[in-house]
Amino acid sequence: MTETTPYVRDDVKAFLAIIAAINGPKLADQTLEEARAGYLALHTMGDRPARELAVIKDLTCPGPGGDIPLRLYDARETRGAGPVMVFYHGGGFVIGDLETHHNLCTELAAEMDLPLIAVDYRCAPEHPFPAAVDDCEAATRWIAASPEAIGREVTGVIPIGDSAGGTASIVVSQQLSANPAETPVVLQVPIFPMASNSAGSASLTEFADGYVLTKDAVEFFEAHYQPDHHDARAMPILGDHSSTPPTVLITAGLDPIRDSGRDYGAALSNAGTSHIHLEMHGATHSFTNLRQAVPSYQHDLERMIAAIKLMLETSA
Repeated sequence: MTETTPYVRDDVKAFLAIIAAINGPKLADQTLEEARAGYLALHTMGDRPARELAVIKDLTCPGPGGDIPLRLYDARETRGAGPVMVFYHGGGFVIGDLETHHNLCTELAAEMDLPLIAVDYRCAPEHPFPAAVDDCEAATRWIAASPEAIGREVTGVIPIGDSAGGTASIVVSQQLSANPAETPVVLQVPIFPMASNSAGSASLTEFADGYVLTKDAVEFFEAHYQPDHHDARAMPILGDHSSTPPTVLITAGLDPIRDSGRDYGAALSNAGTSHIHLEMHGATHSFTNLRQAVPSYQHDLERMIAAIKLMLETSA
């Protein structure tokens, strides 16, 4: 079998060359503080500026380990009853917070014209598995049941997130689907999620280094988060897909955990779940937060938003 060279867009090549020239330390060689600061710096440098919105407001809700910080985004000061997007940030459940994904959240809220509430869940190693997903579930349930606190009547939730947040969006959907009358999930949007164990996958080998997310970083996150690979809250491919809500699944062609997302797409197909699976060819992990550094990534985000709108229209 002949070996093929993966397709890489020209603007992606230019960005990867810059990252390679910087030649920064590996995650495993950094302190947690350095890793977290570096993640914020990458997104601050690489992403488009935040959009101006009518409402950007910090909130808190009760959680299993104490109050959970939230941030409400809305392009409108007030609005009628409707769905709310609940966003869970990426970062391997170890790094990332409300600030690392602030610009992206403003973009999503503006372009979707829906309220979005970002969840600042507890991170490992201070809080290993399953603290993060427990917080995401608790926050989502609170959002759906607290119209006075958020100033919006919620008819359903849309779990959405990137990378680890993509995993969390699937986990939350599975937990809430057990009692849909209590907290209806109208749509889920996992963006390049880890849905199955990526160890030994072809994509983890092919894109082990040089494509933003590395194999070393995946292993670094796992060592800190300490997931139970036999638990659906860590590997949602193991969960029940029969009641999965309509889904927009996003994967990236140059992502080391791409095949894990593809596995989840196959599970949705086998379960007969209504879904759109968009694979962004020639794109890397974290493309949603690198839209300034890589201009073509903005078009990818716009394709994703168009798919979300389509699924909401056809699933209503």
